[in-house]
Amino acid sequence: MQSPSTTNSLDAFLQQPNIEASPAWEFIHGHAQQKLMPTLFHSRLQRNLVNAINNQTQVYEAIQELRCIIPPLSPVPDIVVVKSDRLSNEDGPLQGSPDWLIEIRSPDQSTLDLQNKILHCLSNGTQLAWLIDIQRQQIWVWENQELPLVFAGTDRLPTLENISDFTVEGIIAMTQQR
Repeated sequence: MQSPSTTNSLDAFLQQPNIEASPAWEFIHGHAQQKLMPTLFHSRLQRNLVNAINNQTQVYEAIQELRCIIPPLSPVPDIVVVKSDRLSNEDGPLQGSPDWLIEIRSPDQSTLDLQNKILHCLSNGTQLAWLIDIQRQQIWVWENQELPLVFAGTDRLPTLENISDFTVEGIIAMTQQR
């Protein structure tokens, strides 16, 4: 597949064909870049975590790989959790930052690049962000504008409202759930 034309304009990027091809293309700091193809554990975790969140709430909806339009960027987080009343009845990207953003670091992925996406979302309205590192069995958590905290083992993870009962061990175990 060819990459979308080089552009430093979000509007021009969004008009390019194939930006929704799998894996999706993101527009980060003036550059189009294709996400990495997820591994088995990454895919299982993504599916199982979306299901676990959606089973606990009707106020929010967890969605995999939903494009967000947060000018001047267009990230496609692994999981977004959005208040249900913010979701349009029209098909298309999420306009604005998700309420909760979850990224799962792939082995060859730059932690700094993921953190930059997270910080952009946090500075534009995201309340909570998780960066899950399966290999290190830890989760970095940002709440609002606070510095991140690193959780491991049986640590209980912060979530939104009445979504609960997630520990790092439980999240990592989701990589093995079929």
